[in-house]
Amino acid sequence: MTKKKQKTKKRRTNAPVPFQPGTHGKSTGFNPLSGWQYEYLPWPAQVMILVRATDNNERLTIYSGSETIQERSPVQGGGTAGVTPTEFTTAPVSFVAAAGDRLKLVIDNTTAGTPTVDGLVIANPL
Repeated sequence: MTKKKQKTKKRRTNAPVPFQPGTHGKSTGFNPLSGWQYEYLPWPAQVMILVRATDNNERLTIYSGSETIQERSPVQGGGTAGVTPTEFTTAPVSFVAAAGDRLKLVIDNTTAGTPTVDGLVIANPL
């Protein structure tokens, strides 16, 4: 009796990318994913984004390819500078992105303060 070889799908893994733009003062259009290895996704993925700031004056816009996932929404405040947010304390934004999509986060500071924004992006291949 011969056994058939079972084909196993090779799982690709992607390490999460934490970002800490630091104190960026009065700025608009900061994209922490610019230059990231997976800025353009090589495969379809389930994407989860966690962003938190030290104050409540930042606005976040999230793009995936030609889709706007979230538009100029307030970033959760009350974070500690330098501490990467977790799902337990920060509400994640989760969506499915197609292969080849460019992930883009646009963070705008609406005041003259110098807040710190911390975040985490996880792209799990489908």
